[in-house]
Amino acid sequence: MVDDLPSIAIWDPDEVTILVARGTHPHDLIRELHAILTIDLGAPDTPGAGLLCFCGTRVEIPRDLALTPTASGASTL
Repeated sequence: MVDDLPSIAIWDPDEVTILVARGTHPHDLIRELHAILTIDLGAPDTPGAGLLCFCGTRVEIPRDLALTPTASGASTL
């Protein structure tokens, strides 16, 4: 389980929604989404394949989330 990770992304199974904390760095978000998908939901962990749903479908991060500037000014996805 990903219980030992900080609460950056929270999976809500009733809504099939993942809520993301404002200001989260995209790399932290991707790491936590990967953990939720692979550890909690049993998605395949295929290096280089990006984020995959437990059904095998590619998970796309919304473009506006990927373009959000970080607090430190570092580039995003």
